[in-house]
Amino acid sequence: MTEALPGDLLRDLTPQVVAVVTRRCGDFDAAEDAVQEALVEAVRTWPERGVPENARGWLIATAMHRLIDAKRSESRRRDREQADHLAEPEGQETYGGDDSLDVLLLCCHPSLTPASAVALTLRAVGGLTTREIASAYLVPEKTMAQRISRAKATIKGRSLGIDGAADLAVRIPAMMKVLYLLFNEGYVATEGDQLQRVDLCAEAIRLTRLARSALARMTGSAHGELGGLLALMLLLDARRPARIDAHGAVVPLADQDRSLWRHEATREGIALVDAVIGTGRPGTYQIQASIAALHNRAPTAEATDWLQITALYGLLEKVAPGPIVTLNKAVAVGYADGPGPALALLDELLRDCAQNGADGFADHPRVPAVRAHLLELAGDLDGAAAAYDLASMRATNLAERRFLTSKAAALRDARC
Repeated sequence: MTEALPGDLLRDLTPQVVAVVTRRCGDFDAAEDAVQEALVEAVRTWPERGVPENARGWLIATAMHRLIDAKRSESRRRDREQADHLAEPEGQETYGGDDSLDVLLLCCHPSLTPASAVALTLRAVGGLTTREIASAYLVPEKTMAQRISRAKATIKGRSLGIDGAADLAVRIPAMMKVLYLLFNEGYVATEGDQLQRVDLCAEAIRLTRLARSALARMTGSAHGELGGLLALMLLLDARRPARIDAHGAVVPLADQDRSLWRHEATREGIALVDAVIGTGRPGTYQIQASIAALHNRAPTAEATDWLQITALYGLLEKVAPGPIVTLNKAVAVGYADGPGPALALLDELLRDCAQNGADGFADHPRVPAVRAHLLELAGDLDGAAAAYDLASMRATNLAERRFLTSKAAALRDARC
């Protein structure tokens, strides 16, 4: 036995163990529940007894014993021969290097809703308990348990593993979307009084690294768009120390102390962008990472290359058109060409949404926030204050709401 309990050991082993147990029993749902019980037992006993030399084998054996006990409780027809077959000696399984990717792709199956896929991924691949996931998303544990149960029911009967290149090509975009959603929830929490949840950002980065490494082993080459997604996460997360001041208030990008940015993460993110751009047709994550890299490269807010950022948003509109992309482009246009053209672009966007049956986009919290910012750049302080008030009322995150309210108050004070 070893004496220390490595912090990332259980998380790294979780998808491998889930894959082995699933293949042995043929039931992902039952296997995942059994592995969760084994993880709880490891957390309870390893700090006192030490980490087993073959930690992976210990988890597999413990999970299989839990599975056997559960099956026996359901039916007494299980005999010792079957039990002996299930509970093979520790360390007998071989690991081909892609079990983690298999489990991640199954948890991110296109048939799942994004919310269900994120929850299932955190549990089966991240090793988090239902209670921990519920706490991260500020929902009751019962609600999260139901969400995870529904996700398992949706993918019940689906095999672990990839059925050829076509199947892999379909699943990778869904997987990247789930990882992106997980990071975004950590970067700007949907609800609560904290702007960011560092643990969710860190887990999204860890899982994206895992996926990128496993996919490279499987295919023999790096995946450019997955590299772009990892770069985007690293570049955004690098700014984390400067996004909140000493009093917990939100600090906008233009006002952040860039000396506080995590420069190692910035260097890694920029190196990834440079490596993946030009290796094929750029995808949405590569373009977003390129935009983030321009912000992180700039030594000051004033030195930001807004013309190039505007051009990249124009490219992103062609690759992945959508109102949020155009809304972000309006901000860039406001700095590159002035608030007048940017406000005109915003009005045009809202007209197009109304004509295309997407007039509900006008109610998105970011729309009045962007309008307020552009009006402030134009010198219309009264209009900007009113728009900040509207954005504050629509914001669901308390930290963002406080920031928007304070902006409106500051503009009104400036008028006095």
